[in-house]
Amino acid sequence: MNRKSLITISWITFFIGTLTFVFFTDEKTPELYLLNMVIAGLYSFTISIGNGLVNDFLNRKYSWVEDTRTRTVLGIIGTLLVNIVLVLFCNYVNFIIYQKQDFAEFFSGTMGFVNWFTINISLLISAVLHAKGFIEAWKSSTRQEVVQQKLIAKSANAQFESLKNQLDPHFLFNSLNVLSALIDENPNQAQRFTSSMSKIYRYVLEQKDKELVTVEEEIEFAGTYCDLLKTRFEDSVTFDFNVNEKDLKSYVVPLSLQLLLENSIKHNFATSGKPLNIEIYSENGYLFIENNLQQREQMKESAGIGLSNIVQRYALLTKQNVFIEKSSDFFRVKIPILTQKKTAMNIPLSQESIAYQRASKRVKELKGFYGNLLSYCLVIPFLIFINVRTSPDYHWFWWPMFGWGLGLSLNAVKVFGISSNWEEKQIQKILDKENSK
Repeated sequence: MNRKSLITISWITFFIGTLTFVFFTDEKTPELYLLNMVIAGLYSFTISIGNGLVNDFLNRKYSWVEDTRTRTVLGIIGTLLVNIVLVLFCNYVNFIIYQKQDFAEFFSGTMGFVNWFTINISLLISAVLHAKGFIEAWKSSTRQEVVQQKLIAKSANAQFESLKNQLDPHFLFNSLNVLSALIDENPNQAQRFTSSMSKIYRYVLEQKDKELVTVEEEIEFAGTYCDLLKTRFEDSVTFDFNVNEKDLKSYVVPLSLQLLLENSIKHNFATSGKPLNIEIYSENGYLFIENNLQQREQMKESAGIGLSNIVQRYALLTKQNVFIEKSSDFFRVKIPILTQKKTAMNIPLSQESIAYQRASKRVKELKGFYGNLLSYCLVIPFLIFINVRTSPDYHWFWWPMFGWGLGLSLNAVKVFGISSNWEEKQIQKILDKENSK
């Protein structure tokens, strides 16, 4: 128990001691005021420290967030036992040891009612503290999860921007290599290539800040880029586009085709006798880039920027994978065609939203239950007091106590027992059964 808690208990002792001295003590003397403080401290410190030790022990063993049901059940059992024992101990010290009353009447008459009333007040205060501890733990967990998901989202966005920034220097470097080769081979073609390259680079600058572009836009750009490649390689390279019209309005990551076309040219040799045949087509929700394998010997190991860039960008946008297939005859890359626009931050933010909604719903349920419990603990002792004072021969308080208690028990079963968690499990079982058919 920390210093703040001890100060709070001291203030509670002061107010209770002062209140009992002012309203329930006939003789007003400093000695009696001090005695009231001692008795108030006996109750306050004994019950508070006892509940605090039990609460701290359970918090170390069971988390309010991860072990909610176990923590709640053990908390209720522990709170009942501790408060009954401690209240009876304090009342014994007060009535039997200090006031010298007959122990035979300890559980009956006025002392029996005081025992019952004090236990209920103690349980009421303990329930408030447990509810406060639960809400604080859940809010803390929710805040941590929100912060974590925001960090993931920022990290994903930064990583995506970094990947996109690779495209400019990568495209420019490869284009300049082609241009350098053309200057020596065919200066006129080099001039036309320079003019066309400026148009293509304009597209690169326009699209590089986008996370997704339509398949139609990407195919048009790839066609223009293929015309440039044919300027250099002439009949050594052929291109065949066969994309379904229904896929043209869907989305792919920008410049993915240009990177894959570069990859094919870079890693394969092409001659008039053995042309490199590149085919671009769509099938089953994927865009295929396939070429016959005529692998050239690499003077140095490739940096692998093209393929790894595409794989990483898709990983930030969707759970669908990029597939790379290679055999002795062909090399093929399958990139997912996305039917709706997404962003690199969609996945983390949706997880954050779901987690926050579930946490808010859970906190609302628990607040409702504890509010009901507090009302029960406060009202029922008051009804018992009224019943005993007005008609001691007929104990009608049992009816509201059992009726309300039954409703409270059903509410507890719903909140901590089978509620929505059970419903979700049953729904999932039905879905799994239907999917397996």
